[in-house]
Parts: sequence; structure tokens; C-alpha cells
Amino acid sequence: MCGIVGVFHFDESRPVDVELLVRQTDAIAHRGPDDGGVYAARGVGLGHRRLSIIDMAGGHQPMWDLEERVAIVFNGEIYNYRELAEQLEAKGHRFRTRSDTEVILCAFREWGAECVDRFNGMFAFALFDKKTRTMFLARDRMGKKPLYYYRDGERVIFASEIKAILVDPSVPRMLEPTAALDFFAYNYVPGPQTILQNIHKLPAGHSMFLSSDDVRIAQYWDVDFSGAATDGRVEDSATRVLAHLADAVRLRLRSDVPLGAFLSGGVDSSLVVAQMAKQLEGPVKTNTIGFSEAGYDERGYARETAELYATEHTERLVRADAASIVEDLSWFYDEPFGDSSAVPTYYLCEATRDQVTVALSGDGGDENFAGYRRYVFAMYEDQVRSRLPGALRQGVVRPLARAYPQADFLPRFLRAKATLTNLAVDHERAYFLSLTQKTYPRYLSDDFLGGLNGYDPYHHFERHLARANTTDPLARLQYVDLKMYLCDDILVKVDRASMAHALEVRVPLLDHRMVQLAAQLPPRHKLDGQKTKVALKAAAGQLLPASILDRTKMGFTIPLPQWFRGELLDQTQALFFDRAGGTSGLLDTKGLRRMWYEHQVGLRNHATVFWSIAMFEHWVRRFLGPGDVSRGQVLPRPAAPTRVHR
Repeated sequence: MCGIVGVFHFDESRPVDVELLVRQTDAIAHRGPDDGGVYAARGVGLGHRRLSIIDMAGGHQPMWDLEERVAIVFNGEIYNYRELAEQLEAKGHRFRTRSDTEVILCAFREWGAECVDRFNGMFAFALFDKKTRTMFLARDRMGKKPLYYYRDGERVIFASEIKAILVDPSVPRMLEPTAALDFFAYNYVPGPQTILQNIHKLPAGHSMFLSSDDVRIAQYWDVDFSGAATDGRVEDSATRVLAHLADAVRLRLRSDVPLGAFLSGGVDSSLVVAQMAKQLEGPVKTNTIGFSEAGYDERGYARETAELYATEHTERLVRADAASIVEDLSWFYDEPFGDSSAVPTYYLCEATRDQVTVALSGDGGDENFAGYRRYVFAMYEDQVRSRLPGALRQGVVRPLARAYPQADFLPRFLRAKATLTNLAVDHERAYFLSLTQKTYPRYLSDDFLGGLNGYDPYHHFERHLARANTTDPLARLQYVDLKMYLCDDILVKVDRASMAHALEVRVPLLDHRMVQLAAQLPPRHKLDGQKTKVALKAAAGQLLPASILDRTKMGFTIPLPQWFRGELLDQTQALFFDRAGGTSGLLDTKGLRRMWYEHQVGLRNHATVFWSIAMFEHWVRRFLGPGDVSRGQVLPRPAAPTRVHR
């Protein structure tokens, strides 16, 4: 895995500051400690940091084609590069290396922008054509690899991480207020916005074309739920799923460095490990972590799969340094990131990197095959909602929802406020409410909220639903999750945590062929009553015991409620209350104090909200202040120097 940086001036006579380009490239050296290089010419600059995975000796970047016309910087892996190389050689192309990077170069020369349609992989790359003085950028179909860009009237700056863009002192650091509210609602910032004005994410499955007088962004791929099957045998679906997964794993076992897997003991990671064990000659190297606090340790479940497939298994019990991890994550993630599972993911990547350089994970199974319990609740609510007359929902259910107390201390069956609230609105708005934080009016200042002029974070749902191309109620929710939660939360979490430790993570369940196959399955082969991931579990049943298939999903969690009453208490109190409005100036100190009291005495559990606020406030200190964002973190391992080419 790697990191890329670049600048494209619309005026080709503009010089590029080489020293600045090197500093921007070095700001993401953690993504690629093995090698670094920059190319600079009039009006254009390219920077690259390399984590060597394929062709250790021959994959240096920026890389030029044989004619030295087109240069590339590339972050990711093209898993089918061998097959593409054979096709290109048959068309007369010659290769100097065994790298997938050179395959992209030749594919672009042969097929132009349509080359992306042929790639099976995770990627973000930029290709500069010296003859036409144009730049072509692209991001993979699911958004596994990041690509950010800043645009003003003179240039476009792009990078794998925002911090590399911000190294340029001429780039303004201005908070985007609507993105801030999005963060407090979702716990992440949905693309294409970022938390900063004028910096955007290139959406997944999109490309960008730059020339002296034009900037064009186009979508080249989207998952298609239209025409999904309505009936069929689950066994047939399971057979297709297993065959697709076997091939996806096969492609992702290509590596010139040690390779292993994350293993939680759940269905998805266990199924990936089972497929790896069938295809590798030696034992799979598996890794898992656990926390010392009771109820947050999955090592026993992982051990069962490890013993079943005789893996070379490594366990690590971690005692998280809660005080420092918030600081570390605020730097690595670039934007406020409120998903607390980033903490165990960070520690898992750290532990895994001690054993291997590449790891396969089980991410994607829940989004593809409807594995989240929230899908069960959403479809149940939809059935109940369809039986309630509109007048009853608006005249009785809505007022009852408003009046019902929010009481986390009551037994679960008495906590009906969320269900009543959801029944009073439509299916998709209810799903939005179930996913998002609703307490932010309590802790954000009236001035900040009033300045947003009624902005509603639901608009992200609306724009994705307009493109969903399906009327099936489950499929519409899955489409939104693939575009938002998966892309801007799960995949961001894994990318930043793994790159913090120079670890490459590959995700076979998100092979785009698997995603499209899952989209075309009958809905009941994904969710059938309270049975989730029906076809995937049927496939897994051929390789895994019932004890793994049927166990209750734990999730990748940390003991946040205890942390905010213990080791994070003093630090967080100071962060929240030492200055009126917090560091950001956006907080309502009085409302936040009330929530803090409720949490400390056990009336409410606000741990998730506090984590989000803490991450936001730490981010403000780090990125909106006057400091050098490129020097905020000690790298996990030494990085090679960046070479300059002109």
C-alpha cells in the first residue's frame, strides 16, 4: 500500500515548489516507509510513498511508460494484473517490471480512461500525460482507497490524506459548518464533502480528468440492485457465493511479502480464513486481539477457528492507553472520526504488522448480505408501519413518541421511544434516525445551529436514494450503507488504522463481483425474518461449524462507558469544560455539563457521543491551529528518504 500526492496548475508555465512537494509527500510517509519519490516539471508535480508488496525491486514511483510520455503515482493493488499483463503483451506492450503499477500504465495507453473497467482491485491513482498535458485520476469502485483534492482558480492539489494537502500553507483551513453537523449526526463526514471548505473526496467509482481549461468528474461504476431475483433456492445462492469468494481470495493471495488474516471468530473473518487455508500450502497466519475488560474479548471465538484450520495463530491482550490513543487517531484520520471501533482496529493492525505485511479481512459481509440487526428492526418496523393508517401514525404515534421518556436505565423491553419515533416517519427516514445521533442539539450552541439555516443531514440519504435504482425496501437501505457507512466509515477506519502501521489490508468480500452478486440475490436470501446473511451463512456452513455460525454477534467494541468514568475522565473534563464552548467554540457548555452528569451517575449512557465530541475537539486543536500538521506523529517505523526527479 502507498500514498500519493500531486499538483496540477492550469497554467503550465507555473513553477512547482519541489521542496514543498517533498514535504507533502513525506507527510504521509507512514503509508509507504519503504521508498519515496517525486517528479516536478513546469505546472505539474507528483509524489509517492511506497509500501513494497509486489515486485520489491522494480516498482519505484513515479513510474514512466517505455516512451516516457505517461507517468503514474498509484496507491493500492490491481489483483488481476497478471491476467491483464498477458492481454497487453498480446497487443504488443512490453514490460520492464513485474509490478501492477506498470500494468496500469500500459492499460491506460491501450484503453484510455476505460482501463478502470478492467481492474479488479483497490486503487487511487493519477496518470500524467506529458504530450497532451492532461491528468487522469481514478478511485476504486467501493472506495477502499482514499483520494482527496483541493481546487481553486489556479490549480488542483490531490493526496491520499488531507494532511498532505494542508502542508501547503496557501491552502486555507476553514471549517465547513454543514460537514461538522454531518459529523455530529453520523460520527463521520459523508463524501464528497470533507470537514474543510474547498477540500473534497473523489467519490468511489469515479474518475477525474484535468486539463488546462477543464475539470471533469464522471462515474464509471455503480452497484445495480435492479432486476434482482425474486425467488430461487438458498443452496444455489450459497454455491455461487462460495465460488465467487474462492476466486476473490485466490486473487488476494498474490504477494511478495508475508501475508496473513484478521480473525475475530465471527462468520465473515472465519470464512475468509477457511478459504485461505484451502488455497495456501502452509498454515495461515492469523491475528486477534482482546481487551482486559470483561465482555470485550473475542479471543476465545477466534481460537476455535484457528484450531479448526490449524492456523499459525497470534493473540494479543491489549491494555489500551485511552489518553494517548485519542491524540494519535486525531492525527492519522485527518477528519473528525467518531467510530470508536477505530481503537481496536488500530491495535489489531499494530499487532498484525509484527507478523505480516498484508492481511485479509472479513469486512463487507454485513453490508452485502444484510448482516446488521438494524436491518431486522427496520423491516419489522416497515411491516408494522404499513398496517397503521397515516392519521393514526401522525395523530397518536408521533405525540406518544415525543412524550415517551428516554430512559437507558430501564429494561430494554421498556425502551420504546426509538421504535415509536421510527413508526411515525417513513421507512427510509426511520432508518436514518436509527443510524444517527439525535442528541446534538443538547450540546451544540444555538449560534452554531442557527447559522445552518435548517440544514438537515438527511439530504445525503436523499441524494443516494435518488440513484438506488430499486424499489425493494431492504435493497434501498443496503445501497445507502454501501455508499455512506461502508465507504466513509468502515473503509476509512481500516485504511487509516492499517496505514498507520504500514500494513496492507485486502477485503475479498468487497470484490466488486461479489458486491454485484449479492445485489442480485433474492432479498430473502439475505434477510429472512430474523435470520441475517442467509446465503452467506449457508455458504459458510460448508466450511465452519454451527458454533461459529450461530453465535451472537459481539461487534468490535471498547469499554467506552467505563473509560469516561475512569481513565478518560479528567482529560475529557478539561477538554470539554476548561474553555466556554470548547476549543472549537461550537459547544453548549451548559447542555454538555448536564449530559456529563447524567453519564457519571448512570442515568444515561452518553459514551458514544462523548467520544465523537472528544475526537472533534482534538481534531480542531491539531488541524485548525497554526501548527505543522505533517509533524504531529512519531512514525511506527523508519521511512526511506524521498528522491527527486525532474
